[in-house]
Amino acid sequence: MKPDKSEVRDFLVSRRAKVTPEQAGLSHYGGNRRVPGLRREEVALLAGVSIDYYTKLEKGNLSGVSDSVLHSVAQALQLDDAERSHLIDLARSANTSPARSTRRPTRRTVRAGLQMVLDQMPGMPAFVTNGRMEVLAWNALGDAMHSGLFTRELAAGRTPSFARFNALDEASQHFYVDWEKAIATTASMLRTEVGRCPGDPSLSALIGELCTRSDAFATQWARHDVRIHRSGLKHFVHPDVGELALHYEVLPVLADEGQAITVYAAEVGSPTHEKLQLLASMSATQRAERIGLHVEDGAADPEDEHTF
Repeated sequence: MKPDKSEVRDFLVSRRAKVTPEQAGLSHYGGNRRVPGLRREEVALLAGVSIDYYTKLEKGNLSGVSDSVLHSVAQALQLDDAERSHLIDLARSANTSPARSTRRPTRRTVRAGLQMVLDQMPGMPAFVTNGRMEVLAWNALGDAMHSGLFTRELAAGRTPSFARFNALDEASQHFYVDWEKAIATTASMLRTEVGRCPGDPSLSALIGELCTRSDAFATQWARHDVRIHRSGLKHFVHPDVGELALHYEVLPVLADEGQAITVYAAEVGSPTHEKLQLLASMSATQRAERIGLHVEDGAADPEDEHTF
């Protein structure tokens, strides 16, 4: 499905507004500029295209645009890697015929082998997500690090969702040391997914829900920022063990398009490493107690089935 022209327009306009003439190496002329950042004609000049052609692009018409023009526009707007990839995604969708535009839907289950990988990393919180920030599978420490969020959602018959947790659950404001940054990241990751999967009804419904119910998310969504989530350092406050400083790596699952494993790790010997060990021990004890109760009651442990 082709991207909404407003998505293309608003993205290009928002990026143009972020670049000043000085940053672009242009002389600042005309004391009262009516637009923030660059004018259309200035972007066209920097990209080496006519003002009419750039205006067509900014109105959302990316049909037939060449890779060289995309590269020139990205350079003129000083796009970073995530923004450049987003523009390419939008152009690819605009130039793909309807007969060839259907992407293979992201699996909402994980393979047994992938679950095995998660379970054999007991000392590191790990989980599998898709582009909509749904949590498809996890290991015990991953769930414990999130205070049982995943298993609670599963028990309620819902797919665990970081997007909904971050934007709609008040507990998230205490879980993240920098909640505002978490909301900004959530909006930018979902915006990136819109470029990859334009017209996805479930994604559109999710974004509509978050914008309606969360002013903080709606504000960040209007910024049209995008982000590629790869690695970094995050700070959390766990209600049982306190503050955690965790390095994370996001590893795409090449065999299953749209899925990625996120793994958290702490420096050996650090306070966070000791807290993770304590959390793992607490989780194992609680799990053993639950299994014992379920065995006595003749019921299955709900954690034995935690994929979709």
